[in-house]
Amino acid sequence: MKKAFTMLELVFVIVVIGIISAMIAPSFGGNNLREAADQLVSHIRYTQHLAMMDEKFDASDPKWYRKRWQIIFGKSDNSGSTPDTHNQVAYSIFSDTASNSTGQVDKTEIAKNPLDNTKLLSGGYSGTLDTSDEQSTREMNIGEKYGVISYSLSGGCAWSRISFDYLGRPFKGNLASYTWTKPYQVNKLIQTACNITLSDGTKNITIAIEPETGYAHIL
Repeated sequence: MKKAFTMLELVFVIVVIGIISAMIAPSFGGNNLREAADQLVSHIRYTQHLAMMDEKFDASDPKWYRKRWQIIFGKSDNSGSTPDTHNQVAYSIFSDTASNSTGQVDKTEIAKNPLDNTKLLSGGYSGTLDTSDEQSTREMNIGEKYGVISYSLSGGCAWSRISFDYLGRPFKGNLASYTWTKPYQVNKLIQTACNITLSDGTKNITIAIEPETGYAHIL
């Protein structure tokens, strides 16, 4: 009997190769903003991949949908009293647990870096993980690494996060605020392209996440 790769295994390999390429590719053009966008697109796709591989449905838990994988942005400066992002734009990939479905990032909920299991897929998050922590994936602090000074979500989304279901469909808003009887609320499923705009103060670059498919790409 011949052995062959399954489709899920091939998808996983493609996603990981994309992340590796974004993280280690040399900067030929010196376009830091484009490098930040390339990296972010890879991590959005990886978040979607995690959501598709890790089905969260649990008939015994009416709030099961709050555990979907999501990517969240933030910028914090806690003056050294608690972990922060050093007042730089950073993002994290996480999934809430059943016992802590608050929508806020807990250190135990952050995805492991597939390139280094000793690190977490976060560039820092207020009160949870400092950018300088040895477990931080420091390049995910795109303010520090690439000079991104601001971000915005517009179009079909808003606020600071995107989540995905097991079909890879994108959702907007904090999952913890969803009505527990309606995990597929129409007003939360992204209906038009979600635009994530990064700025270095002089130039902007925009990433679009398409509705239904969740396909992420640079405009």
